[in-house]
Amino acid sequence: MGAEKTSGQYDEVIEHCQAIFNKKMVDYGSSWRIFRPSSLTDQIFIKAQRIRTIQETGANKVGDNIESEFMSIVNYAAMALIQLELGAGEDNDLSADDAARLYSKHVASTKKLMMDKNHDYGEAWRDMRISSLTDLILVKLLRIKQIENNDGATLISEGVDANYQDILNYAVFALIRFAEGTAA
Repeated sequence: MGAEKTSGQYDEVIEHCQAIFNKKMVDYGSSWRIFRPSSLTDQIFIKAQRIRTIQETGANKVGDNIESEFMSIVNYAAMALIQLELGAGEDNDLSADDAARLYSKHVASTKKLMMDKNHDYGEAWRDMRISSLTDLILVKLLRIKQIENNDGATLISEGVDANYQDILNYAVFALIRFAEGTAA
């Protein structure tokens, strides 16, 4: 696999996730702007925990599949990055066009990070299990919660934004694996 293929696959996943985000902006407006970053952390945690429970039990009583939960994680992580930039706002204080622009901006910087790391790690994620990607997302969430509990202070670790970017990228990796039919 090459960087060009990964880049194209990444863009396809993001295009699909952003289409969902944009449609929900039409349905709900920017009601999500009321979330503080810590609330978005918890929303992502709920999604990741549900994925892990389904992976462990094999039972899915709600009906939403694991792929849709990973798409939700992508979108919630993008929202969290927007919230870190803008701060929590008020319901419908962000137009659909501005939300789409900010979404694209944060995903572009997150993709650049992924491409840089992917170069150094040699696309190791392609050999990882989906369950490991889920666990990595959960670890990143626990780290974010700790940083949030410390009022954002870290001694030597990367900040909340970098953890959200990693979460977004891990979710994209899982969705690429599902699209390829190589999810295990």
